[in-house]
Amino acid sequence: MERMNITNQEHDAFVKSHPNGDLLQLTQWGETKKLTGWYSKRIAVGENGEVKGVGQLLFKKIPKLPYTLCYVSRGFVTDYTNKLALKALRDEAIKVAKREKAYAIKIDPDVEVNNGIEALRHLRALGFKHKGFKEGLSKDYIQPRMTMITPIDKSDKELIQSFERRNRSKVRTSLKRGTKVERASRDGLKTFAELMKITGERDGFLTRDVSYFENIYDALHPDGDAELFLVKLEPKPVLQELGEELEKLRQEREKLQNKKQDKKTQNKLNDNQNKTAKTEDLYKDMQELEVQHPEGVYLSGALLMFCGEKSYYLYGASSNDYRDFLPNHHMQFAMMQYAREHGATTYDFGGTDNNPDKDSDHYGLWAFKKVWGTYLSEKIGEFDYVLNKPLYLAIENLKPKLTNAKIKLSRKLKRKK
Repeated sequence: MERMNITNQEHDAFVKSHPNGDLLQLTQWGETKKLTGWYSKRIAVGENGEVKGVGQLLFKKIPKLPYTLCYVSRGFVTDYTNKLALKALRDEAIKVAKREKAYAIKIDPDVEVNNGIEALRHLRALGFKHKGFKEGLSKDYIQPRMTMITPIDKSDKELIQSFERRNRSKVRTSLKRGTKVERASRDGLKTFAELMKITGERDGFLTRDVSYFENIYDALHPDGDAELFLVKLEPKPVLQELGEELEKLRQEREKLQNKKQDKKTQNKLNDNQNKTAKTEDLYKDMQELEVQHPEGVYLSGALLMFCGEKSYYLYGASSNDYRDFLPNHHMQFAMMQYAREHGATTYDFGGTDNNPDKDSDHYGLWAFKKVWGTYLSEKIGEFDYVLNKPLYLAIENLKPKLTNAKIKLSRKLKRKK
């Protein structure tokens, strides 16, 4: 194995084509991290002129100290059964990390537990300290150790059928409710940031300024690796559909009233009356919306990201209004369709714990993600290669105190809500 000098384009092409490649290893993702104080360096190793592994190394300065942390987010990108490639990447990372005065090299490979036995063995043999198999959203990890992934390389019918039964019904209903899913331009990020602020206030978390999302979009959209989706509710077409639905219900009711009034007919009449009442309520809501916002309102938004055949649902946001129209369900299905049409075979919903207790802060997140035909992708976890042991131990001992302070702040925000 030998060090190789490759271009950003060659690096990204390798990451996108490799089974262990990940969005966070793309060079433009490294560019997005500059706003939060990180900078990046790249390494690559190969054999006989063929690239065998790459790594994007992120560095962040330790406050008030002349040292940095080196973080290879979801990397290295290589075959983890190839110990020679791993050793070469480790050696190159050490050289770069020492030049940048890093006290440790941290990696969390996109390698799943069910096929990661050799990876674990090789990394430990090469001096990496494993941080263990804790819950997916443990505060001890930078990236979630577990994510929920939906296979989307199937037809629309098969995709909906893969969802849990109640969610299938909601998705089908959302497609009929009249919301419109748009693949928005950069200008739509202002609307998205406003929806994100509403979401943060509702769910009790701090949100990002619009410049943060613009930074991600500007870096990754030109290569087709970032798209913004927004869901709009326009009153005019919905009013027309609801009017037609009310007319059908009226005609159905007249036929039922002219029939023999047995128990079966009466049940159908009751069902018709309930549907009519709900539809009339929706109709009134749309009439009010048409007066206040004749062009419609945006209800949901999300960033959809790509890395080769992998797609990622990132930073979802939604309004508090018109939730009966199920805009999020329409948006999720539309983004899966778009991702599939643009070469993706999987759709990653992001971090989760594994079947948390109902009183857990993470239960709602897990409950939402599990109904979309997902499987639990459990990674092998986080590893540290220690370069400065005294500083490493000091920082590791400080982390629990910082974590507890963040938890207290989060709970305080929820109480205010």
